[in-house]
Amino acid sequence: MLSVPDVTDAAFFAEARELGALPAAGAPEIAIAGRSNVGKSTLLNRLASRRALARTSKTPGRTRGLVMFALRLARAPIPELRLVDLPGYGYAQVSKGERESWGPLIEGYTRRRASLALFVMLVDARRGLEDEERQLYEWLGTEQVPAQVVFTKVDKLSAHEKGLLKSKGRALFRGRTPILASGETGEGIPQLWAAIFEAAAAVAPASGATEQGT
Repeated sequence: MLSVPDVTDAAFFAEARELGALPAAGAPEIAIAGRSNVGKSTLLNRLASRRALARTSKTPGRTRGLVMFALRLARAPIPELRLVDLPGYGYAQVSKGERESWGPLIEGYTRRRASLALFVMLVDARRGLEDEERQLYEWLGTEQVPAQVVFTKVDKLSAHEKGLLKSKGRALFRGRTPILASGETGEGIPQLWAAIFEAAAAVAPASGATEQGT
């Protein structure tokens, strides 16, 4: 039976706006990315069992760099991990130049971070997969980065709509089955934790290794 771990401690760990500012690798890292207003902060807070670890805002695109949170876990396969909040893409209310600077930062982190265990790509269940998200998922595949698609805000869907989304998701993504989740209700969170622990187990022995190319 799937379960949710006890998060005994959750705190801000670091923020990096350039690759050279990343902290040394340590616990397995779970990157979380999605379009602006996809419900990223709400889902991150649900994973951390905290109300306001990641700030939620009515203004999309508030994350400006790679923001890391350190979690300590009990009743779990691993004792600790880091959640990495990536800048939202899409209609973030920042300058074009700042948005363009995120590309090299995210690509460099994703390609070269030995402790990155899983890239969680959030998709608004009501809007469906868009071109940017398709391109990101395909790029992660070419880089051989483990990726998990999570459809968010499924509490807004009917049972029939959820069934259609599951069927469509299985057809779109061969390999990892997309997870239907809600940061508001907790639906799908046990399944997401299961995917996180499976991925983290693969990098945990090497997560303290020196990063290559930094």
